[in-house]
Amino acid sequence: MVGSKTYFFLLLVLVTIASPPRAASQVAVVELSITELQDLMESGRATSVEITQAYLDRIEAYDQRGPAINSMVWLSPIALSQAAALDQERAESGPRGPMHGIPVILKDNYDTPEMPTTAGSLALASNYAPDDAFQVARLREAGAVILGKANMHELASGITTISSMGGQTRNPYDLTRNPGGSSGGTGAAIAASFAAVGWGSDTCGSIRIPAAQNDLVGLRPTKGLSSIDGIIPLAATQDVGGPLARNVRDLAIALDATVGHDRNDPATDILAGRPVPRFVASLDEEALRGARIGILEAYFGTAPEEAAAGRLVRSAIDRMVALGADTITIDIPDLEELISGSGVIGFETKWDLIDYFSNTPSAPVSSLGEILETGLVHEALTPRMRDRNQSEERNSEEYLAALAKREPLREAVEATLNRHSLDALVFPTVRTIPSVIGDPQRGSSCSLGANTGLPSISVPVGLVSGVPIGMELMARTLDDADLVAMAYAFEQATDHRRIPPNTPALIERKAPAMVVVALTHGRTEQASGLSLSGNSSLDPVSNKLMFDIRLRGVEEAEVLGVVLRVPHEDGGWQVADLVMRAGQVSARRVVSMTSRHREALEAGEMHLLVLTRADPKGAIEVHLDPTR
Repeated sequence: MVGSKTYFFLLLVLVTIASPPRAASQVAVVELSITELQDLMESGRATSVEITQAYLDRIEAYDQRGPAINSMVWLSPIALSQAAALDQERAESGPRGPMHGIPVILKDNYDTPEMPTTAGSLALASNYAPDDAFQVARLREAGAVILGKANMHELASGITTISSMGGQTRNPYDLTRNPGGSSGGTGAAIAASFAAVGWGSDTCGSIRIPAAQNDLVGLRPTKGLSSIDGIIPLAATQDVGGPLARNVRDLAIALDATVGHDRNDPATDILAGRPVPRFVASLDEEALRGARIGILEAYFGTAPEEAAAGRLVRSAIDRMVALGADTITIDIPDLEELISGSGVIGFETKWDLIDYFSNTPSAPVSSLGEILETGLVHEALTPRMRDRNQSEERNSEEYLAALAKREPLREAVEATLNRHSLDALVFPTVRTIPSVIGDPQRGSSCSLGANTGLPSISVPVGLVSGVPIGMELMARTLDDADLVAMAYAFEQATDHRRIPPNTPALIERKAPAMVVVALTHGRTEQASGLSLSGNSSLDPVSNKLMFDIRLRGVEEAEVLGVVLRVPHEDGGWQVADLVMRAGQVSARRVVSMTSRHREALEAGEMHLLVLTRADPKGAIEVHLDPTR
């Protein structure tokens, strides 16, 4: 691990004991970028303490209460004191850089001395590391405030974010669906503005999948660009660590703070004799002009449930063409054969955990077997971990064969890039929408980046049924900065980032109260004497629209129904919900809205349509108007 930060840690503890700071005022932090937060602090309009408290207030309001996103497992006991020390330093000598005073969240497999590091397992609840993970140490050196740790799929071995330590994290765009994984807690937290930026790890999609499913950007860097020292491993050969952010510039700032060589991670020797990529300096709105993008058709899928994501990604490709990119549909010869059997997770987990525990003196266990013996592993993970614990030797013939397939796979991908003079490949990050909680997640193409070690970035391209979809771009070894620049150019020309509907801005440090929705009659000329009356209200936290309504001037037998309608993205109208059934004249109904529904309501583009036998296409429209 990195050199001890014991002195810094003890200093902050002493500050905490001596004078625990409190925020004096609320700061509206929803969706604020790192640059905007720095502007607030530089102008004196806010301090790091106030910003940190604002994020803590949002966690208090929404993580276990309200929508109960359930993304956080630990809050740092020294976060506010750390922020206070950084405020004082800013006043005395100025900021260290763009991360100075910026609150961040870590996935709970990054070592820190002040909080346990559990990898989502109750068996590791008392696991305190002696020092910081390499990337955490770099963040502290850059002046970041470590706010807390996020839930993750237990031991990073899955993509739906359920664990014995934290339970099930929910997707803030649709509380019935998972947030991706294994860094789903980080993804959900950053999407909900619980911090400015967050850190995850990716062994096979665990940065890219939660980025895609939480409307974020996330880079799986070239293997060795960032150190994994001090990150509880799943498979060291494939493990990488890195940030998830709400915009590309924030991602670039976070990367600049944490990438680089580390003597404790041999994979970072790839940087020997090469300059470390600089991400912010590489951002260019014109980066797609003249770029050549290869459309990896085989990764779009053909199943009906894959069509919607594919359409959004193809539309995004069209947009890249409009921005000056040249595209070509390509295939990678023998890809299926090359990638088959090249994953090493099942071979490495047991042995890499032994290595980690041997370097953590106070670890409560020493092996995966001991974790299983505690009986504190979530039932969703137990069978998989028992299988992986059966490995009898570290370097089995099967494992060596899997390792041997990885270099030919990488060479084949890069040969395809070279043969067509391509700057990147493109395909959906996940070919389906986030799965309903309890169901497995389908449609990931994570292995291509994970098994080659090549950089891959996921960027938002829109929503399907109110939940986000991501597009993955993949490039050559150490072309990470160029990849981020292309993502930036795409982002700057589009507007796909959406605020989750279930975590709105706080009002006086509390979740907003119920909103009255006025019901206003529109077209009435076709229905003499027919009217709809009653009450409607919106819970802006749960994103539920409630109706208690009655029809007058019509017999029950004449009613065909009352529907809630919203605009279709291609024009016209579509039904969002059936509020009143045929043969009824009164109804109480609670409608769970998507983010698109919420946008329609707030834009005054949502109405109730009353259908009768006399007017089966709509007798009257009653418009919905939220009053503030």
